Amino acid sequence: MAPLLVVVADITRPALQKHPLPEEYASVVTDRKHRLEGFEERELEWRGTRLHYAAGGDGPPLVLVHGLGGTIENWRSLAPSLAAEHRVLVPDLPGHGRSELLPEARDVDTLAEAVLGIADAEEARDAVWIGHSLGGLVALRAAVLRPDAVRGLVLAAAAGIGSATRAAQVTLTVLGVARPGRLVAPYRHAWAHSRLGRRAAFGWWGVADPDALEPELAEAFLVGPAHHTDTRQAGRALLASDPRTELDRVPCPCLCLWGASDNWVRVDDGLEYARRLGAPLRTIAGCGHLLIGERPDACLAAIRGFVASLG
Repeated sequence: MAPLLVVVADITRPALQKHPLPEEYASVVTDRKHRLEGFEERELEWRGTRLHYAAGGDGPPLVLVHGLGGTIENWRSLAPSLAAEHRVLVPDLPGHGRSELLPEARDVDTLAEAVLGIADAEEARDAVWIGHSLGGLVALRAAVLRPDAVRGLVLAAAAGIGSATRAAQVTLTVLGVARPGRLVAPYRHAWAHSRLGRRAAFGWWGVADPDALEPELAEAFLVGPAHHTDTRQAGRALLASDPRTELDRVPCPCLCLWGASDNWVRVDDGLEYARRLGAPLRTIAGCGHLLIGERPDACLAAIRGFVASLG
């Protein structure tokens, strides 16, 4: 593998002083348990906007893209294992986590371009992109916009294709405005480490079995929603997107990965994606919309198998 030329700034103390984070969020992200093990957190100035991401590992590149309301912490059960074999980039989408809001982002293309900017800065060309929910749409658009940058796609409960999904997108956008996570965040540890708390926080979120969600991972999912800059921009971009019109332009192999009990983005949508893309659909039993956290072992096996099939 060619030496990696990094043209971004590490997040150091001077950088944090120059661009201070909200105090409540800074206290969260400096807590080691809410960072990706073995990863370095970095920032990239892209079109005048600071984008935050984590980078780790060495080998063929992977890009992991979270969903609406998510953060890099959503990948904490998958990213370290994948980094044992790959160079892994995990961005906070604009307006999420520690990434600033873009001045204008009317569609998913702009979100895809932002993540492509990170991949270009890290020389992560010809990468496999793995997108969850909204992140699946972002990955799809990246493949259409820049075929040279994406050699394969894993769509994990990708949003956007069915009427039921469109209704769920409206709900998710409303939640992005209301930000109910702010009410939970001060008590996130208690909620995450209580069976009753996990059921209350994640039952509505499409998790098939909240009791099976590991407490530390549950807490990581609860960190982000309280501290995003503004997820409404991404929500509007999601509502404005209809991937059905351009699926025939996706140039690379794909894998559709779905929770069999997903009641947010149903398996029927996965079947439609698979049919239109000519891709296999793999479902995970006893698993809902947050499959990357509910069954990371099964997701990891599916991802590794797909990447190996690309040669």
